[in-house]
Amino acid sequence: MIAVLAVASLAAYAQPRAVGVNLGYGIGFSYQHGFGESNMLDVAAEVPFFNGIGGKVTYDWIDPFNAPVPWNEKGEWHWYMGVGGAGGIYGFKDVAWYAGVAGHIGIEYDFWFPFQLSLDWRPTIGVSNYGRDKVGFGVEGLYSGISLGVRYKF
Repeated sequence: MIAVLAVASLAAYAQPRAVGVNLGYGIGFSYQHGFGESNMLDVAAEVPFFNGIGGKVTYDWIDPFNAPVPWNEKGEWHWYMGVGGAGGIYGFKDVAWYAGVAGHIGIEYDFWFPFQLSLDWRPTIGVSNYGRDKVGFGVEGLYSGISLGVRYKF
C-alpha cells in the first residue's frame, strides 16, 4: 500500500502544471494539470462579462488527432480541445444562474522558461434562468469570445 501511494505521489509531482489568468470577455483564473503529454485538466474560476461569477472544468486533449503544430525554434506550440461542465451566477440587480456543458479550444506557446501564452475559447451551452420564474436553454456562452491566457508553469 505504501509503495502504491509513493508511486502515485511521484507521478502527480512529475506532471506539468500551470496557473494564471485569462483576459477576454471577463477575467478568469485557471489551473491546468497535465496527465502525460497528451491530456490535461483545466479548472477555471471566471467573472463573465464582469457581471457575475462562475466556474468551468474541462478535460482537454493536447495536439488531438496526432496533429502537432510544426515548429523548430525555442519553445513549443500546442493546440488543444476539450469538454466539461460549467455553472455560475450573473447579474447584480436581477441575479440569474446557469449550468451546462462547457467546451474548450485553444492554442498555446510554451516558452523555454516556465511561462506560457494562450488564446482560448470556452463556450457554454446549457440551462439558464431569465427573470424570476423563467428557465430556458441558454446559448449566450457561445458568444463569449476569445481570451488571452498568461500562465506560470511549474
